[in-house]
Amino acid sequence: MGKLVSAFVIGELFGLGIAVSGMINPAKVLNFFDIAGTWDPSLIFVMGGGLAVAFGGYRLIFARRKRPVFETAFALPSKKDIDGQLVSGAALFGIGWGIAGFCPGGAIPALGLGRAATLIFVVAMIAGIAVARLARTRLARPAIT
Repeated sequence: MGKLVSAFVIGELFGLGIAVSGMINPAKVLNFFDIAGTWDPSLIFVMGGGLAVAFGGYRLIFARRKRPVFETAFALPSKKDIDGQLVSGAALFGIGWGIAGFCPGGAIPALGLGRAATLIFVVAMIAGIAVARLARTRLARPAIT
């Protein structure tokens, strides 16, 4: 139960931060990417603030705790190399963010605004995740000869 409550509280805090920063507004995000036009540099502070909090938070937590409160161990990625999947995934993420003005972190809280375009984006995002998982599973299987 504690794991569920902590996930809910952290998710609410994250969503509130995203909403207050304006990242649920696709126009604000697209203006951030429009360097030659109506550039809005304010999201640099949002991203920089998020990085600073994450960097400091991880250092503090790892220095003080051997494991999370509601888990037996920290769930850290084991892969450290930069491969084609990482680069192509990052490129697709950036292209999608630049076209739609949404990333998953901003789209989920924006569902609360009740806009049809946001719902369409989230449904398409979930479908894309499902297709990617299916493709990864199929590509990982050995070929039948």
